[in-house]
Amino acid sequence: MLPSTTSPDTDTPVAVVTDSTSDLPPGVAGNRGIHTVPLEVRVGDRIGRDGIDVGPAELVAALADRNLEVQTSRPSPAAFAHTYRELLDGGAREIVSVHLSRELSGTWDAAVLAAEEVDPARVRVVDSRAVAMGLGYAVLAACDAARAGLPGAAVEDAAAGVAARCRVLFSVENLERLRRGGRIGAAAALFGTALSVKPLLHLTEGRITALEKVRTTGRAVQRLVDLAVEAAGEGAQLAVHHLGAPERAEDLADRLRERLPGAARLLVSEVGAVIGAHAGPGMLGVVVVPREANDPGTA
Repeated sequence: MLPSTTSPDTDTPVAVVTDSTSDLPPGVAGNRGIHTVPLEVRVGDRIGRDGIDVGPAELVAALADRNLEVQTSRPSPAAFAHTYRELLDGGAREIVSVHLSRELSGTWDAAVLAAEEVDPARVRVVDSRAVAMGLGYAVLAACDAARAGLPGAAVEDAAAGVAARCRVLFSVENLERLRRGGRIGAAAALFGTALSVKPLLHLTEGRITALEKVRTTGRAVQRLVDLAVEAAGEGAQLAVHHLGAPERAEDLADRLRERLPGAARLLVSEVGAVIGAHAGPGMLGVVVVPREANDPGTA
């Protein structure tokens, strides 16, 4: 069984690899020749691949069952090595592999180990310091640079540039799953322990940290809009994510479209099982990638 969800694509000299937490909308990865190595999700005694064997609907149902334990794990170095060898043997001259923050997962470390084993001179591994479409937009930038025929170093720089500019903002119903999974510290978890408090969080230096707390879901949506507008500027790329909350996600997206009519792109998608396992049902998030300062066009 192949660990990658796409087949080799040698149309460009630099192949782009990512992991399933990029949460690229359906069809985007395959249509652009992006190769995705899935993380794993354990639901009770069953282990499945994120986005292939276990999706968000099954995850929400599993989380509602208190008798089922849900855990996640990184891909193995062997899974990455298999994909890298397949791509290089298929004609790629170099590989740029872009992944979720190393502060949140061992995925980046597994990719680095595989790159060192396969060919460290030809495989470049990028820590996006982000997740979801914060990672996804970095991957798309790498893909665009590769399709333009740029060498591996420039493709890596394109991904790193987007990753450095992006902001990831989100609200959760509570912080217990993030605390239990070690994605947020015990002290920070106290931030959301009061009744009727909706914690607002963001990524800083690749870590999840507390940002604000509000009293209602409606206020959480409004603050996400306000914070995203402050971060965006003209020509930004945005994404709205949710888990089991499609109506709220569409409401959030509509408000952003109204406030940011000059946005270059706004995607709406449900997060996958790995992110959802830690954020929990009701999660709502916004990713903002401001346009590069010296870019006169859209981002």
